[in-house]
Amino acid sequence: MLKVWEGNKERFLRDLFGMQGEVENPIERVAIQIQGELIKVRMIGAKMTVGKIVIDGNVGMHLGHMMKGGEIAVKGNVDSWVGCMMEGGKIEINGSAGDYVGAPYRGSSNGMKGGAILIHGDAGSEVGSFTRGGLIEIGGNVGDFAGIHMRDGTILVRGDCAGRAGAEMLDGKIILCGYVPSVLPTFTIDSVRPSVKTDGETVTGPFYRFIGDIADNGKGKLFISKPRNPHLSLYEKYL
Repeated sequence: MLKVWEGNKERFLRDLFGMQGEVENPIERVAIQIQGELIKVRMIGAKMTVGKIVIDGNVGMHLGHMMKGGEIAVKGNVDSWVGCMMEGGKIEINGSAGDYVGAPYRGSSNGMKGGAILIHGDAGSEVGSFTRGGLIEIGGNVGDFAGIHMRDGTILVRGDCAGRAGAEMLDGKIILCGYVPSVLPTFTIDSVRPSVKTDGETVTGPFYRFIGDIADNGKGKLFISKPRNPHLSLYEKYL
């Protein structure tokens, strides 16, 4: 029987949750369904490699920590560090998420390397920090510093961004479809593009394309919606 931590004590999983069902063979087809208010439950799906987890409720921090494969679907909201240091698989959240989506822990630069994180609602600050691969898609708005320290991969934000997107990014692609208050001065405008391609999708623009962060000799690509940001038209004189 599996053991889990409750505070500083180890408990059997059956002591904390009602359980039923059987394990399938092969293990790749295993599907775990979890119901309840789980906002204080952390590390669900940590180091997951195969199978599927479906959660009906809100979830705590570190969902899909170091996930390598399989699928997690959440019918609710999730706290911070979704997909922390994720390498593969898929996480889909019908609600919103906290800070540090796909990011590493403080002091580490080993961000998300692969897989996909799809969030239909909003997300907090530092989405995709130190991202090295994979796709993060946010259906709503994001906080400050989306893609900070980004190395590779794609971040797609369909809503607004609070600002400072792409700070210290070296490579990769950030696509902002909503309103952005300003662009960091260490980015330079490159062109206006009619659309942008992501993993398996073409996002219709037009978009301003900026390159940076040039303060770090970066060559990342920051795409910002032209219709949603008429105040950025002042950059067109530099084209």
